[in-house]
Amino acid sequence: MTTATATTLVIGATGTTGSRVAAHLTTAGHRTKTASRRATPVPGTEPVAFDWYRPTTHDAALDGVDRVYLVPPVGEPDPAAVMLPFLHRARAAGVHRAVLLSSSAIPEGGPAVGAVHQELPKLFDHWAVLRPSWFMQNFTGTHAHAVSIREEGVIRTATGSGRVGFVDAEDIAAVAVRALTDDAAPGTDLVLTGPESLAYGDVAALFTEVTGHPVTHRQLSYEQQRDRLATEIPEEFAAMLAAMDRAIAEGAEDRTTDTVQRITGRPPRSFRALLEREMRDIN
Repeated sequence: MTTATATTLVIGATGTTGSRVAAHLTTAGHRTKTASRRATPVPGTEPVAFDWYRPTTHDAALDGVDRVYLVPPVGEPDPAAVMLPFLHRARAAGVHRAVLLSSSAIPEGGPAVGAVHQELPKLFDHWAVLRPSWFMQNFTGTHAHAVSIREEGVIRTATGSGRVGFVDAEDIAAVAVRALTDDAAPGTDLVLTGPESLAYGDVAALFTEVTGHPVTHRQLSYEQQRDRLATEIPEEFAAMLAAMDRAIAEGAEDRTTDTVQRITGRPPRSFRALLEREMRDIN
């Protein structure tokens, strides 16, 4: 099957990266099936019902597909147990290329989706694992940070003064589409960042400057962050997220890469550019 006649299944097609991947694919003229629990219509695509936890939805989603964009089930502490049976089914159905959304904080063979990362090259001839840094859209969409910014003018983390190479979801999607449609898939993992690393205090200051609404960064301990998150999500997942904050405080995410530039041919967008774009859209 050539790229021109290939069909890509986009899982999580209504989410932050999946919606953008689907839009980029259809704009470029690629056949696309968009998977979501309610088969939500997405312009230019074939919507299909899909639920990681309902295997009866999987065969129809895979019908006629030869490549897939994989967004793990949200909040699942053991995604490999849920995803690997589907991936074996996908291979048997004729899928030969898979692009997995992971995280810069999770290496191959690491916890959670790191186990899926480890298995991917054993299952597919063509593959890539996207390991983006934290999303810029966490501060502007429906994420808890965005909500607390809008409602309280506060960002709460246990990251201290640690810095992060926040990345625009549009850049993640652009890299994903290249990994899905180029003649050869990368066959490796790709760490994706924006052009600069910022502390959460820097993010708050940029919000204040660009929007005119004061935003502050409230620093919590690991224990405070874990316990706060555990009131809303499973305790094991809350502990993992709080541990990621602690790793940031220790410098684990203070880096930038040239991956977006190298794969797409253009530089990654800055956080200031994202905020200015968001403000234009609002106004």
